Amino acid sequence: MQEYNLYCDESCHLENDGINTMTLGVMWCPKGKRKEIFTRIRDIKTAHGLSNKFEIKWNKVSNSKINFYQNLIDYFFDDDDINFRALVVPNKSELDHNRFNQTHDDFYYKMYFDLIKVILSPDDYYNIYIDIKDTRSEEKVQKLKEVLRTSRYDYENKIIKKVQQVDSKEVELIQLADLFIGAVGYINRGLTTSEAKLKLIDRIQNRSGYSLMQTTLLRENKTNIFIWKSSRSKT
Repeated sequence: MQEYNLYCDESCHLENDGINTMTLGVMWCPKGKRKEIFTRIRDIKTAHGLSNKFEIKWNKVSNSKINFYQNLIDYFFDDDDINFRALVVPNKSELDHNRFNQTHDDFYYKMYFDLIKVILSPDDYYNIYIDIKDTRSEEKVQKLKEVLRTSRYDYENKIIKKVQQVDSKEVELIQLADLFIGAVGYINRGLTTSEAKLKLIDRIQNRSGYSLMQTTLLRENKTNIFIWKSSRSKT
């Protein structure tokens, strides 16, 4: 049995944040490769004249650091031990929570489950790390743990070993998840104002072979994209 670490992040997930496109994402790797991957990412930071504690973030992308971010993207695609999956809800305004007798929070956890479920195998172990976002982070951790364990019939906590909140400033793969989630969200929102961000999106598209705007095959491991569709958009 293999043990994996999953590093999760999210963007524009709140119900009334004024942005319609919601994006969830996860980077994952074998637990035994974690230190090697973190060290390599920190080495890329210092090679570009940055502190090894510099926080990688989509909102920090600029032309002055374009080579740094492109190198990070290339590293991701060149390292077979790291994988990425994103789930995109294109238009939150189409959601009809009353029809499905759910709150937006209920929907959020359903989407988190849909994000992670295709990664989980009953033959392996998983540690799930979530970026601290707000005062409700611990509540979200407990709820997600319950949802995942119940859905996998993991009543003895053998598959999902841990669901824990962490500070992204100290976790390189959550930072990398933020970068890739940002790229996926940006193109699915139809934004074009940043030349640097468009260059990074182009790099990810070329390296992955995917547009980032369409659902990939379920078995795609390296860059897996799922574009969620509401019942309204399906009709």
